Amino acid sequence: MTGLLIAEQILNGVQLGIMLFLMAAGLTLIFGIMDFVNLTHGSLYMLGGFFGAQSIAWLTALTGWTDVWPLTVVFTLGVLLGVLITVALGAVLEFSIFRRLYVGSHLDHVLATFGLLLFFNEFAKILFGSEPMDVPKPPSLITPIELVPGMTYSSYRLAITAVGIAVAIGLYLLISRTRIGMLIRAGASNREMVGGLGMNINRLYTLVFALGAGLAALAGVMTTPLTSVQVGIGEEIMILTFVVIVIGGIGSIRGAFFASILIGVIDTMGRFLLPMFLGYTAGPAVAAMAIYLAMACVLFFRPSGLFAAGRG
Repeated sequence: MTGLLIAEQILNGVQLGIMLFLMAAGLTLIFGIMDFVNLTHGSLYMLGGFFGAQSIAWLTALTGWTDVWPLTVVFTLGVLLGVLITVALGAVLEFSIFRRLYVGSHLDHVLATFGLLLFFNEFAKILFGSEPMDVPKPPSLITPIELVPGMTYSSYRLAITAVGIAVAIGLYLLISRTRIGMLIRAGASNREMVGGLGMNINRLYTLVFALGAGLAALAGVMTTPLTSVQVGIGEEIMILTFVVIVIGGIGSIRGAFFASILIGVIDTMGRFLLPMFLGYTAGPAVAAMAIYLAMACVLFFRPSGLFAAGRG
């Protein structure tokens, strides 16, 4: 085990953390503004992956392009198309179903969205089948990049990290520097006052939910070339996402970002290092527990999370 190998695993952890942030940011926006517990968020991650994979395959067959850069354009367009389809689906869900649940309790939210999660799993089986769907990486991002002498790293993982950081910066600017962001923050603080000032609060909710769906879909479709997409992948990522939100502080975008990186690195390094020291029987089991131990430690010293809502 060398320092370069450890550095590579840390980069993998950061890349995982960036994807977790895209999930956690959308979910914490929905919960922080609407006070709505949305278990369907993992289904939007899964469907975003499926829609993106299917769009890439469809555009590749339609264009018949085989060169490197045209195929990269096809991949990019497929990603965007998958995200847009999921955004539209999220808006329809909010308008047709979730809007009627806001007045209910959190238990109502959990039961309704858990039912939808099961529905979308079966819906995905009907549309895409039960077998994993693989998507090749864009040809321009297949060749590894030499970061330092003796250390090469996946160019596609670097691209994912760069896109995720760009989206994080854009989301920060949207929330903190625009009129829409001001309304979103005001809605999180006092939704009745925002409605009383003449803002269409229902339209704001639809916008926020569509934004959250788009972030989940982007995470799903960009991860597909690394892990493939299959029915049920949303449940596993949702567990990590809830851990991130609890550690970062419910309703805090800044907390979601730092907690995502923290959990991504802990999860990746735990799965890499612990089997070496504890053996390949106990090691993976302890590694799976590491993120929950981290959550317990954070909550012991800061019960409201690293960044309480309203501070980030």
